[in-house]
Amino acid sequence: MKLSSLKTPLTAVAVAAVVLTLAACGKKDGGGAQVIKIGHVGPTSGAIAHLGKDNENGAKMAIEELNAAGIKIGDKVVKFELLAEDDAADPKQGTAAAQKLVDAKVQGVIGHLNSGTTIPASQLYNAAGIPQISPSATNPKYTRQGYAGAFRVVADDVHLGGTLGKYAVETLKGKSIAVIDDRTAYGQGVAEEFEKAVKAAGGNLVGHEFTTDKASDFNAILTTLKGKKPDIIFFGGMDAVAGPMLKQMKQLGINAKFMGGDGICTAELAKLAAEGMADENVFCAEAGGVEGEQKAGMDKFRADFKAKYNAEVQVYAPYVYDAVKVMVQAMVTAGSSDPAKYLPALKSINYKGVTGNIAFDEKGDIKNGALTLFTYKAGSPRFVKSGATVGSLPLNAT
Repeated sequence: MKLSSLKTPLTAVAVAAVVLTLAACGKKDGGGAQVIKIGHVGPTSGAIAHLGKDNENGAKMAIEELNAAGIKIGDKVVKFELLAEDDAADPKQGTAAAQKLVDAKVQGVIGHLNSGTTIPASQLYNAAGIPQISPSATNPKYTRQGYAGAFRVVADDVHLGGTLGKYAVETLKGKSIAVIDDRTAYGQGVAEEFEKAVKAAGGNLVGHEFTTDKASDFNAILTTLKGKKPDIIFFGGMDAVAGPMLKQMKQLGINAKFMGGDGICTAELAKLAAEGMADENVFCAEAGGVEGEQKAGMDKFRADFKAKYNAEVQVYAPYVYDAVKVMVQAMVTAGSSDPAKYLPALKSINYKGVTGNIAFDEKGDIKNGALTLFTYKAGSPRFVKSGATVGSLPLNAT
């Protein structure tokens, strides 16, 4: 059956219950239900596999809830099937994973985790006409390529790095600020925006050093920075590198505060760093707010996630969960799982998720995104403050 021939008006019950992603081309399961294929890609091997598995579990959780709800599209019973691929945070493996999903004729993709894999993979999805929602890629380039089907449910580096840069100068009162980035699309992007904001706020940048996302020895670059006596070091990269870097900072007697984006905002960071090194010393930010009604929704998600997987949420699982449900809601609204038919509904979506309200601007970026700032206490990220960042870079809530 051709995808364009599928007709999928939804019942009122299904509209209320639904909220997931992607339909397949008429395939039936053993019980006669139409199978809707949903792709997910993240690094489930390698140094940040804990983050990739966190993401994949968020997708599984959403899909299992939808299947348990007995969703119908039109008068057809549907079953959602997750096609999960591992990109190992490697751009080449990421494009190979993307091609596998294209060949499998998925109706949409949730992923990738890293900007460095999301951006090249998006070219393949765009060529195939498959909508893609990234739960975590923050490099601005992703949604500035002009692709109609590229979306993200988190604030981008302009807001993430920009907010942290201003916070470093105006709130933490940094007098000499150094930057390190891992040369990935994410790390370099967030570090550049951090630097811009520091300069705009009148801050003093004393150095910028470089590493890689595979490195484990940072003594040379840290020794260089130590001589410049920074009171804040910002790292653009992920927790797998940030943790050992913090440990080596302590060994070298560097007492600077340590800052980073959502890539370091995990409980795993404290485990990888020297004991107690993260406490009251590390500041990081991630998308979304944790106050009021939204906090209640996130708290419930975290509790349900822990009960299901016997694991704490790392960072991005709630955003994956929401992304899956947003995509399905677009299908419900459009009455079709055909990407060409549900894409307009996705563009105009207004969905209340566990991470907050989700709506997209003309580029596919989330509207009115918020950031939450965390520090660490007893080895875990602890809430400091949150606020809207779109159109207002400071973290402006109390």
